[in-house]
Amino acid sequence: MTSPVTLPRRQGAAAAAVATVLLSLTLVVSGTVLGASPAQAASYPSWDDVQAARSSESAKASEVSRIQGLLDQLASDATTAQAEAERLGAEFEQAQADADAGAAKLAELQSQADEKAAVADASEQRAGQVSAQLARTGGGNVSSQLVGDTEQADDLLYRLGAMSKLTEQTDGIRQQAVNDRNVAQSLSDQAKVASDALVKLQGAAQVSMDEAQAASDAAAAAVAAQQENESRLQGQLAVLQDQSLQTEADYATGVEVARQAEEARKAAAAAEAARQAEALRQQRAAAAAAAAARPSTPSAPAPAPSTGGGSSGGGGASTGSGWVRPSAGYMSSGYGMRVNPVTGVYRMHDGIDLAPGCNSPIYAATSGTVSFAGLTGGYGNYIQISHGGGVSTAYGHIVNGGIKVSRGQSVVAGQLIALVGSTGNSTGCHLHFETRVGGASTNPVPFMSARGVRL
Repeated sequence: MTSPVTLPRRQGAAAAAVATVLLSLTLVVSGTVLGASPAQAASYPSWDDVQAARSSESAKASEVSRIQGLLDQLASDATTAQAEAERLGAEFEQAQADADAGAAKLAELQSQADEKAAVADASEQRAGQVSAQLARTGGGNVSSQLVGDTEQADDLLYRLGAMSKLTEQTDGIRQQAVNDRNVAQSLSDQAKVASDALVKLQGAAQVSMDEAQAASDAAAAAVAAQQENESRLQGQLAVLQDQSLQTEADYATGVEVARQAEEARKAAAAAEAARQAEALRQQRAAAAAAAAARPSTPSAPAPAPSTGGGSSGGGGASTGSGWVRPSAGYMSSGYGMRVNPVTGVYRMHDGIDLAPGCNSPIYAATSGTVSFAGLTGGYGNYIQISHGGGVSTAYGHIVNGGIKVSRGQSVVAGQLIALVGSTGNSTGCHLHFETRVGGASTNPVPFMSARGVRL
């Protein structure tokens, strides 16, 4: 962050300082700038204001104070917006973690309820079978059999004793079945409560995500406004604080250089957009041609799925399934419970880490719509893409300035969406990659493997 400076009175030093400011202005304008709104832009001093302020010492001092105040405000706005984005981003991450925990609890309760229900079914079936056997062997008038057939009395008494034991066992089986059914029902009731709670958690996560996205966009706009206006204001300040004609000439030259650089940037951006559009068109045409050429007879062998570059290969390669490896690099950390290397907390790691190196490309795993692109808490700069049917993927720790898509944008499989970084809770450059089904995380390794991609 550049602070207001007071240039030396010596002409050479002044010219050198202003040249540095103007170089910064040129570099800023040549980058991607969101800029301030027209109303905000109108509040900044123009070159005519600066010239007029030089007519008197009091006017000049007032304009210097005004410009310094604007510089301070720009810095404060950017810092405040960034802090708010980080706060809401952390809240979004926590809300999503809560929803994941709720989904895991629901799955566990539902599994236990299903298991107990199956046990109850089996117990009831066994009780019914024993009852049917007793009915077949225990019929008739027992008293007449004991009196009329003395030779068989001992055997009949034995059978009656055995039947009594079986009856006791049957009652026990029935009671166990009732107990199992009650437990199953209790677990089902708990699962219903957990399901209702999960709906609320997922709703809260969505609201939190929307708030975090808005804050992240606001922070980006504040930083861009600072970058766009700071160099110009510093140049104006230099002119007011130095009387040399060379300073004025340098400032005027810098304005023209900045204008030309802005025109060049716009032309380059338009050319790049056209190039990307043509590349996407060719990619889609190639995919359509491959699909049309694929044999449709049952006896024809299916092509072997691509591994997407293997465990340490490149990402973005087509697999024929519509899914691709999201980046190159080996898997440095897997899915599941672990000790967070930064916080030291034992908690769920909801994705896998791929380590292809800093600034390596990150690709959309398949086609979809960007649902989030901005700053979060531990995941740093983060992208989430919705693919329909409750399926989504997420990409974390993106380098600052490395997000190449925006919320609401449609993407295709293999499209460049970001660059690998180490933002958030990270000990080195890597991609944190998540796969989600129904809002809950799932292990990306088998998920992607089922789609022909080896991580």
